[in-house]
Amino acid sequence: QVRLVESGGGLVQAGDSLSLSCAASGGAFSDYIMAWFRQAPGKEREFVAAFSQIALNIKYGDSVTGRATISRDNAKSTLYLVLNNLKPEDTAVYYCAADSRGGYYISSRRYEYDYWGQGTQVTVSS
Repeated sequence: QVRLVESGGGLVQAGDSLSLSCAASGGAFSDYIMAWFRQAPGKEREFVAAFSQIALNIKYGDSVTGRATISRDNAKSTLYLVLNNLKPEDTAVYYCAADSRGGYYISSRRYEYDYWGQGTQVTVSS
């Protein structure tokens, strides 16, 4: 069973940067497409970014393009997200997810991901 544990959330000011981590265990991390999603109160879960090990394919959601950097350390089975120039609308619970099918193609649809972490709250004050 794959276990994903996010960390790094908290309360930050608008304009600040934030780093999130997701530690994975119990699976073939290096084979998976790893992703970040987020969900604000009353809204659908939204794709943030994902990283496929195949050809180092990376995809970002429209709302964070230019402000986010996703990375992974396969030796540590850890996924990272750095989000710069934070805005109040970035406030959400951030989730780490894994698509165990792997491959090159990255989906932004939540149902394509079969493992999820419990989430970490990020709150951006204006």
